Amino acid sequence: MKLLQFIPIKLTLLLILGITTGYFFDMGVSLPLTLTLLSLTILGFLFFGKKDPKNPVFGLFAAITTLCLGVFIIGIAQPKNDVHHYSNVHDTKKETWKLKVTQVLAPSSFSERFVADVLELNSTKVSGKILLTVPRDSTLKSLNVDDELVVLAKKEEITPSLNPHQFDYKNYMELQGIYHQLKTGPYNSFVLKHPKKTFLGGITTLRNTISTKLKQANFGKDEYGIIQALFLGQRSDISESTYNAYKNAGAVHILAVSGLHIGILLLFLEFLLRPLELLRKGKEVKLFVIVVLLWGFAFLAGLSASVIRAVTMFSFVAYALYLNRPSNTFNILALSMFFILLVINPLLLFHVGFQMSYAAVLAIVWVYPLLQKIWRPKYWLAKKIWQLLSVSIAAQLGVLPISLYYFHQFPGLFFLSNILIVPFLGLILGMGIIVIALVIMDLAPEQSIILYNNMIRLMNTIIDWVAQQEAFIFRNISFDLVQLVLTYTLLIALVWLLHQYTYRKLCAVLVCIITLQIWSLYKQHQTQHKEQLLVAHQTKNSIVMHRFGERLTVYTTDSLSSAKIVTDYKIGENIAAINFQPTVNSFNLKNGKFLIIDSLGVYPQWDKQPDYVLLTQSPKINLERLIDSLQPKAVIADGSNYRSYINRWKATCAQRKLPIHYTGEQGCFELDLD
Repeated sequence: MKLLQFIPIKLTLLLILGITTGYFFDMGVSLPLTLTLLSLTILGFLFFGKKDPKNPVFGLFAAITTLCLGVFIIGIAQPKNDVHHYSNVHDTKKETWKLKVTQVLAPSSFSERFVADVLELNSTKVSGKILLTVPRDSTLKSLNVDDELVVLAKKEEITPSLNPHQFDYKNYMELQGIYHQLKTGPYNSFVLKHPKKTFLGGITTLRNTISTKLKQANFGKDEYGIIQALFLGQRSDISESTYNAYKNAGAVHILAVSGLHIGILLLFLEFLLRPLELLRKGKEVKLFVIVVLLWGFAFLAGLSASVIRAVTMFSFVAYALYLNRPSNTFNILALSMFFILLVINPLLLFHVGFQMSYAAVLAIVWVYPLLQKIWRPKYWLAKKIWQLLSVSIAAQLGVLPISLYYFHQFPGLFFLSNILIVPFLGLILGMGIIVIALVIMDLAPEQSIILYNNMIRLMNTIIDWVAQQEAFIFRNISFDLVQLVLTYTLLIALVWLLHQYTYRKLCAVLVCIITLQIWSLYKQHQTQHKEQLLVAHQTKNSIVMHRFGERLTVYTTDSLSSAKIVTDYKIGENIAAINFQPTVNSFNLKNGKFLIIDSLGVYPQWDKQPDYVLLTQSPKINLERLIDSLQPKAVIADGSNYRSYINRWKATCAQRKLPIHYTGEQGCFELDLD
């Protein structure tokens, strides 16, 4: 199939290229805007000049215009490029913020977290979003969407990942257009009375009302959490064990409102509203009602990336059904993606959910027909099972490289959970809509609640059974960005080969396989010849890692709490073996010595002075005397030390003009020993 013959697909790919270019090479707004207007003017001149639109020059400038448009929209989508953004206002010692809460985030172990719009900074009207963190013991933790408050605090940088291969929360928030945080409590803030109400706040209030009604309807705790996820897009009430079971069974997509749910909802509305076609202009009314209801459901479900993608795409599908003419699925997908990135938010391109959502749907519409050609069962039951299995295999092939890159695991029994659950998901969603509507109106019979609760419980039981087959869950798979790109290139080449066998396509597949193998061998060679000494950051713990090839020795005071940091490093660096050891006093390096001083504060006198000194567990030492005695090249302090000690040591090192590396600010200390 020659996909690049379709104009929407060409334009969407060019827009993606422009967005990617503008994101990684920030050009601001002025230059991309100038180039876009210039190329658009030339394009208009070529079009209205009655020249052939198929002229290569016209096509070239159409491509340039779309490319420049992508660079421009990513520029204006990044709040920091707005002259009115709060970050462009001169900092003062005293900052008074007026904020409006727009989103309630999942809480952390120590605090409640909210996203807020910045309305004013020091009485100056500004724009932008900021992360608001409130201690769990504060009275402010009950903030809701639309609440307005005044905060007296200095903005702080969001803490980046301090250890190698950890999840970078700072980068994640930047993709949401959030660059700073405010830490607040009852003593530096107060909530304003009678805040201005917004449409988003009204939707949130409606969602909270529905949640309260469902909570009062005697659903089980786990069942209530699943219902919240299926219909309201809220997964905060799902227990960690239940969520892990869905993830390990390869069925976590059921919990995220996406194309599967919206497609079923569209079919349900098409059937339910069919009588409207009997009216004059009935088809137009039906289309309007369906689109409004789909987007109403999207708002109710929280407008996540997967929901926006799904509702946009199925709005195009609804229009195609209204026209009653065959339409190319790839065109629908391309148009929906073009619309989302151009009109809604180009930063969605870098969201994992958005990437996985489109990868799954593209794989289904491309790979599913090929799988159906491989085997055509005669019997109805075998045919339906093969269709479900084909959809599941196609979707998993589409998201496999992304899953390995971001999550480093792959559920081997994904097809089993999909075969057992997906055929009945339409019944679960359809009955759920009816039961929830009755619950909201206080008309739900007790028997209907019990029946639906048992249906959700049965689904959870099946998923839990599949997830318990540990042998089929492949975890801790090392997979980098180059492998991601090469794997997708191989999959695309393989699908093209299966569509129509030619010698050139076979050669392309073989080249992709060989390239992927060469890169894997290169990575293995790099791993085997790499030696490092690392001091990781963890509060109240000391972690020193010595990496030699594929072996990693970890010296720590608490191996249990350090497991997550060590595992992340193991996966990212393709480590084969890990050995935990108690902390030691020193390391003999190739060209020097690495000394560790713990809480005892004892250090020996050597003929050869240490190059690096690690201070851990808050040793009570005179740092000036230590520097005079040992004369190290640098001092390192990890997260196990008291902050007051750190500040004192930093002041001493500044006076002596000696480098000091504090892992709580500068991240993991890495020393290459190759």
